Amino acid sequence: MPEPITLYGSYISGNCLKPKWVADRLGVPVKWIETDAFDGSTRTPAFLKLNPAGQVPLAVLADGRTLAQSNAIMIHLAEGSALIPSDSYQRAKMYEWMFWEQYSHEPYIAVRIARLHYLKTPAEDLDPKLLTRGNEALARMELQLSDTSYLAGEAVSLADIALVAYTRKARMGGYTLSDYVAVVQWIGRVERALNLPPIDAPV
Repeated sequence: MPEPITLYGSYISGNCLKPKWVADRLGVPVKWIETDAFDGSTRTPAFLKLNPAGQVPLAVLADGRTLAQSNAIMIHLAEGSALIPSDSYQRAKMYEWMFWEQYSHEPYIAVRIARLHYLKTPAEDLDPKLLTRGNEALARMELQLSDTSYLAGEAVSLADIALVAYTRKARMGGYTLSDYVAVVQWIGRVERALNLPPIDAPV
């Protein structure tokens, strides 16, 4: 049996759910510790001792070592599994999409979801760039997913897990997902492949 991990995270955070979904897919036992990033829980001395960056998700491995950043945790958990392509080019494409997600997708779509849906910021008070750049990201995904079933080819990989987390919630940020037919179809494929719970279901 795979060694268990402790995972600090918030169930409303796509970044926190990504490593949880990988662990579930691979049969890795997880002790989930709900940690609200909005109420100061990640800034306590006890938490900062585990992760000086004061961020979730944070994994504590069975041997006590810690690992932060959602994509790093996912890669560690999935090492040697089918979620990381064996072909070197497809594996590089998977990483390409994961790097792109953190630079060109999450800073716009996830941020707009958080501010509009969770923090209840009026839409007119949000930076218009969030909507523009988020739609550009969805259009980039639409282009790829019109050619391939999954982002790195014809099999689900960590790239899909990295990107589905906030893409499936994009409507909460005011994005019109129905404008991106291939993306909507891909969301359904990934949700079925990973047996994902409903959006915002408690962990």
